[in-house]
Amino acid sequence: MKFLKITFAMFLFAALLTSCSSVKVASDYDQSVDFNKYKTYAFFKPGIDKAEVSDLDKKRILRGIESAMSVQGYMKSEDPDMLVSIFTKTNENINIYQNNMMGFYGYGWGGWNPYYWGAGRNTISSTSEGTLYIDLIDAKDKELIWQGMGTAALATDVSKKQNRVNEIVAEILKKFPPGKE
Repeated sequence: MKFLKITFAMFLFAALLTSCSSVKVASDYDQSVDFNKYKTYAFFKPGIDKAEVSDLDKKRILRGIESAMSVQGYMKSEDPDMLVSIFTKTNENINIYQNNMMGFYGYGWGGWNPYYWGAGRNTISSTSEGTLYIDLIDAKDKELIWQGMGTAALATDVSKKQNRVNEIVAEILKKFPPGKE
């Protein structure tokens, strides 16, 4: 019976660990655009200013974008080919886990236990989930050419926030330019 408890706890921990590290990503783009012509970028300040996120998180996101774009060979420029804008959404997810496995305490595998009255335990937790949109805009035409979106659990520990943002941004920008994968 103790083995079942330990196995169940390990399974729950593994599920929680993998759910926190995953990033759900999607992208869309203008199929008529030749993405090979884009080599430089700059941040689109009016769009970034509208993002509903703290200034510290904006800085983290912009640093993450600079790092990912640099890895892909794009250079930041005063006279860019494309502009980068962001916007964000956050959701608070409330998770209720019901453990109604009576086999450990009440009727079931272990038989009847007169010292336990109840139907199981409930565990309630909350996680913050954020969605980051990265828009790439043709600098000359001012038209959206590509949009990437990533949704993931957010880090609450300040020392881990930049790494988490970098992970989310990198996953989103893996889809740029289209056809690269």
